[in-house]
Amino acid sequence: MAEQRVLDRYDLRIIHELQRDARLSHVTLSERVSLSPSQCARRLQRLEEEGVITGYHAQVNAPLLGLDVVALININLEKHRDNITAAFEEAVRQRPEITECLLVTGEGDYELRVVARNLQAFSSFITDQLMKMPGVASIRSNIQLCQIKSSPLLPLEVLDPRGSVRTTVEVSGRH
Repeated sequence: MAEQRVLDRYDLRIIHELQRDARLSHVTLSERVSLSPSQCARRLQRLEEEGVITGYHAQVNAPLLGLDVVALININLEKHRDNITAAFEEAVRQRPEITECLLVTGEGDYELRVVARNLQAFSSFITDQLMKMPGVASIRSNIQLCQIKSSPLLPLEVLDPRGSVRTTVEVSGRH
């Protein structure tokens, strides 16, 4: 059952602080958002249960691991039938080199973010994997030269000047 709910300023502050540092203890988080630890823990649990907070991740420096090539790839499919798009999307999900896939408007159908060890590995991925995926008509890639900005933080300050946001959440068995 979908229910309209308001995320208040405390919910948004919890989200903001966890976006900045997901390793905060409950005590530190509660101090930063001006709630008691028990109130903060209950709100955090509710945000997780409702799917507002979907997980916690470590940001990793790819070049330090030897992953030196990042590319943005624009894909056009030859036909837009459900079975072709579903097959393409499933093939994308199977490739670990593809770290992001977006269905987009504009020049192409999909935008992929691909990470590879080097240009030779990237070239092999294009010819041996991507070009053979179902329905691929054309591929246009751009290699990242330098990362100017990368942020996992959502701009919560643009949501509502009063510090709250209305959202629809799935509530199962709760009142």
